[in-house]
Amino acid sequence: MSVRTGTAVVARSASRAERAAEGRAARAETPRSSHAAFERGLGRTPLELLAAQDRARVPSLAGIRYERMAASPFAYFRGAALPMAHDLALTPATGFTVQACGDAHLANFGLFASPERRLVFDINDFDETAKGPWEWDVKRLAASVEIAGRGNGFSTAERTRAVLATVGAYRQAMRDFAGRTALEVWYAIAEVDAVRALAAPKLSAAGKKRLDRTVVKARSHDQLGSLARFTTAEGGSLRIEPDPPRVVPVEGQAEDGGDAAFARIERVLAAYRETLEPERRVLLDRYSLVDVARMVVGVGSVGTRCWMLLLLGHDEADPLFLQAKEAGPSVLEQFTGRGEYSNHGQRVIVGQRLMQAVSDIFLGWVAVTGFDGKDRDFYIRQLRDGKGSVPVESMVPDGLLAYGRLCGWTLARAHARSGDAVAIAAYLGSGPVFDCAVREFASACAEMNDHDHAALCRAAGSGTIREGH
Repeated sequence: MSVRTGTAVVARSASRAERAAEGRAARAETPRSSHAAFERGLGRTPLELLAAQDRARVPSLAGIRYERMAASPFAYFRGAALPMAHDLALTPATGFTVQACGDAHLANFGLFASPERRLVFDINDFDETAKGPWEWDVKRLAASVEIAGRGNGFSTAERTRAVLATVGAYRQAMRDFAGRTALEVWYAIAEVDAVRALAAPKLSAAGKKRLDRTVVKARSHDQLGSLARFTTAEGGSLRIEPDPPRVVPVEGQAEDGGDAAFARIERVLAAYRETLEPERRVLLDRYSLVDVARMVVGVGSVGTRCWMLLLLGHDEADPLFLQAKEAGPSVLEQFTGRGEYSNHGQRVIVGQRLMQAVSDIFLGWVAVTGFDGKDRDFYIRQLRDGKGSVPVESMVPDGLLAYGRLCGWTLARAHARSGDAVAIAAYLGSGPVFDCAVREFASACAEMNDHDHAALCRAAGSGTIREGH
């Protein structure tokens, strides 16, 4: 039998055979072909759902969010995690839960540096992570492949191959992980050399060059790279260089002035320090806070409060950039229920550690009273630590197919760490029934996404919502 925990379903006393039988039995109640269904959730429209999120965000940044979402159907999809969760709540699910990403689209995968300084490929955004159906992540990933292919002008056949390859890679990887020990699953990792080996057979010469450029760029995203990118010398001191509206100094963010705001951030750092392991507190203590600025990041995250923190160690050649990002409720929790963590920053960090093969050594969380007097949760991590993403909008068909396969494998690995890989693999089976069903779902979802993106553009044009500049 299975025991439901606060994060996932963990098989304890049942044998592999019993868990596999449970997975196959789920096909009767939830046929694999039923996953082709797509139905628009009832109640509020996507624009109304997005507007509801704005009420908890920085009002002056709402227009920038919509401007970025209006750029393309794929950009809209990136920012519309809540509307899609609203739709996914009506879709069939087997009842096998995992630690879900909640926003598993193509642009939320990428490269970053492990604590051992190796480049690895993994999911890299966990703002929406929560316990939930594994199917929801797979469907959001598959839909993102279809939408990206449409945006890049690919034919129906090319998009079909890419979506089927993505879902097929998930299914095949889950079957592989089902046969491994728990430790083997936990230690599975996609290092950059393995990424090259997986992608190379499907890439053209130009595609291989683009992958190599991405790797080189990711390696330049270290602390010294951030120093050159984000700072300037001012009055003999190092400061974060303003770049409004993306980067705005802390001065002016609080009514009681910049010094008081800086002191408040120092108190936040002290509270965050207590969530780190003791040996990492020793490392953090070697650095002192020098400057703080507000950041605008991503697409769907625009409007949430996000801070860039510059700390220095021995001298100006020893920087540490941290990012403190606001964590609100996961979009999944409206449909799956509130999780076990009272602090949403902790929810994000625990979910990240569960899903990622390796994680940033500075991950932590804190609850603070904001400049507006309201209590908010934050999580903290390094700003850029070898992070690199593949430009989805410039992919060619073979590149999208190879990248989709890599993301499908990675998502399966992440799910297998917390969920019952044996039961899920048995449900999926060895054939493409599930793959084909999700391909139909992805196509229908993409059609609706085009409709929703057009509605957003019309609303922006009519002044119903404000675009940023």
